[in-house]
Order: sequence, then C-alpha cells, then structure tokens
Amino acid sequence: MLTIHLLFIGTTELILIGAVVLLLFGGRKLPELMKGLGQGVQSFKKGMKEPLDESTDEKTKSQETETARDKSVAKDAEAK
Repeated sequence: MLTIHLLFIGTTELILIGAVVLLLFGGRKLPELMKGLGQGVQSFKKGMKEPLDESTDEKTKSQETETARDKSVAKDAEAK
C-alpha cells in the first residue's frame, strides 16, 4: 500500500524537482534542455509510428506487385 502512494508526485515535489534542476543547470541552459527533451519525445513518437506505416507500405507494395503480375499473366494469355 505504501508503494502505491510513492508513485504519485504532488505539487510540492514538482516544485522541489524544478528548483534542483534550476540550481544544477542554471537559467540559461534550461531552455536548451527542454528543447532537447521535446525533440527526444517527438522522435520517440515518430519511431513508434514508423513500424505501423512500414507494415502498411509493405501491404500496399505486395498488392501492387500482385496486380502487376495478374496483368502480365492476362497479357500472356491473350497473346497465346
């Protein structure tokens, strides 16, 4: 029961963490750190989407290949 309570971060804890980060890195480096964090999250989201997009692309390519193969077989059948 005690471990569940430790997982929740309140306002006081967030302020304390922010103050420690500000003391460690200073006010000038903080925007750069946040920008880097934002870019990291963005690339992570993009990476999570790519496997889904690739599987869709592979299905589309295989369908196009099958269609081209069917057309080729139809042309060969008409030629004979």
